[in-house]
Amino acid sequence: MALGIRTFGDPVLKTRAAPVESFDESLVRLTQDMLATMRDNEGVGLAANQVGRLKRAFVAAIEDEEYVIVNPVLTDWSETTENVPEGCLSIPGILVDVERPTGVTVSGRDVSGKPLQISASDLLARVLQHEVDHLDGVLILDRTDRPSRKAAMREWRERLLAQQG
Repeated sequence: MALGIRTFGDPVLKTRAAPVESFDESLVRLTQDMLATMRDNEGVGLAANQVGRLKRAFVAAIEDEEYVIVNPVLTDWSETTENVPEGCLSIPGILVDVERPTGVTVSGRDVSGKPLQISASDLLARVLQHEVDHLDGVLILDRTDRPSRKAAMREWRERLLAQQG
């Protein structure tokens, strides 16, 4: 079942998600619904708070590889960084430059509670960092420079006004 994606301005997006304690059928159902929602919206990642659930869980997919990570923690990152445009399903149509390490290691659990660790580079590393940020209540607008943030906010307001007009 596709879920509604919360958009910029919704306070849930700025709220830190709580650790998952119950690895049960409702968590499996939530992550399956999140994967479907992400795919329906042509995204590469989706955090639980983006669908209104304050649980530390996210899904991601790069090409045909799907990831479900519960209680993720960034445990290592490269010193090399890259500043590239990033988008977000919660701020549709807006791209801002975000500087991030080009490689990371994320530890967490799978949907059944089994420990997992993923070492990633390039796009997957960026997606993993983006989703962990969501779970901490951090948006791409918080990670860009002031002029880019102001331009993105202006564009966002114009889009909202156009929809209402």
